Amino acid sequence: MMSCHSRAWRVLMLLAAMVPAACDLAPRYAPPVAPVPASFKERDGWALAVPGDDVPKGPWWRIFHDPVLDALEDRVTIANQDLRVAVAQYDEARADARTAQAGYYPTLDFTGSASRSGLSRETANVFNKSTFNSYSLGLDLQYEVDVWGRVRNTAKAGRARAQASAGDLATVDLSLHAELATDYFTLRGYDAMQAVLDQTVGNYRHALALTQAQFDVGYAAQPDVSAATAQLDGLLTQAADNRLRRAMLEHAIAILTGQPPATFAVAARSLDSAPPPIAPGLPVALLQRRPDIAAAERRVAAANADIGVARAAYFPAFNINAMMGVQAAMPNHLLVAPAQAWSFGPEALLNVFDGGRRAALNAHARAVYDEEVARYRQTVLDACRDVEDSLVSLRRLAEESATQQQAVIAAQDATHRAGELNTGGLASYYNVILARNIELSDRLSEVDIRVRRMTASVALIKALGGGWGG
Repeated sequence: MMSCHSRAWRVLMLLAAMVPAACDLAPRYAPPVAPVPASFKERDGWALAVPGDDVPKGPWWRIFHDPVLDALEDRVTIANQDLRVAVAQYDEARADARTAQAGYYPTLDFTGSASRSGLSRETANVFNKSTFNSYSLGLDLQYEVDVWGRVRNTAKAGRARAQASAGDLATVDLSLHAELATDYFTLRGYDAMQAVLDQTVGNYRHALALTQAQFDVGYAAQPDVSAATAQLDGLLTQAADNRLRRAMLEHAIAILTGQPPATFAVAARSLDSAPPPIAPGLPVALLQRRPDIAAAERRVAAANADIGVARAAYFPAFNINAMMGVQAAMPNHLLVAPAQAWSFGPEALLNVFDGGRRAALNAHARAVYDEEVARYRQTVLDACRDVEDSLVSLRRLAEESATQQQAVIAAQDATHRAGELNTGGLASYYNVILARNIELSDRLSEVDIRVRRMTASVALIKALGGGWGG
């Protein structure tokens, strides 16, 4: 008599022989073509991406050489809750991929049962018994022969979606770190503005005291005192509003680093740094660096595999069912030779009518593929726009910074001269107020341009995909 082990071996050999003959109904996959230009339009004045010290590597924020920023960015990596959500979602996608890959293998279940049955006396009873017992132990094997590639394409789609989830995780990580850097430089800009406002408040207080003294001796008129008071009060309001905006931004940084605002503070420090040189890469390199582009392409691949899964539903499904075990009427008879039982047989199932369900599923799969292709191409276009915007912002803001610094120098000289003329009685006090307001506006604009240059450099690094190796 053939042993259970020998029969199981023959079953497995048969399955192994059938798998190579399987076919794949999914379309041959090739990454979709995206509208990528040969070079960036706003690349004038920039070098192409080559290995060098100006290329961010690893933690890209270290290119700014700011220890406080480095510490905050490290906190984002460790404690940001949105990033932890993305990590958990990635783990879910990996688990789903492993679930899909399990279809490659047969399922093997251990079964055991005990029952007592009663038969009707009014029917034929070959056992001449109205009641009897049944006990069984065994192993049940079930396996889907993947003739049409349904299992393989399901596994392909699962792997592609797990890879897309990895890209999503990298995108969230890049976005959160870029948001922190942007908020940090904006906060430093508020600090620089506060320094300008506080210094100007001191000057305005001195001007008000001097104007009041001149009024007391009859050298100045009451409107001059009122104008000086209004100018000081307006500036105090502006300074208070700047402190409000800084406090709210500090709270946002606390949340990004996973801390309650009540226990978090960033010491004030003026923004006095310039953007580091960053070499933008070619669009081809951009496709390799941007995690959102990589994730979009992987979703196209998953949708392509799903088409194969949907098409396989038109063809019969083949399954192998096998059982090996023992059956007996008494528990103590289960392990004797006559109790052996087995069964083996293939099974085929072909649906002949489903009311158009399979056709709808196939149409849905192809529509999803077209959707993912369009989304991929749009992601590439958005990425190119992000780089172009950042490049032109950095170049034009550098020009604005140079002219604005000259404007500040000229405004300071105008304020000084207006004050001298007013003291000598050769100019109205309102000329002094006008000159001071122009100077204050120019100094604040100069700080704002500095902040925008720093945040534009962060945006360029983000647009280029963050850190990469040279």
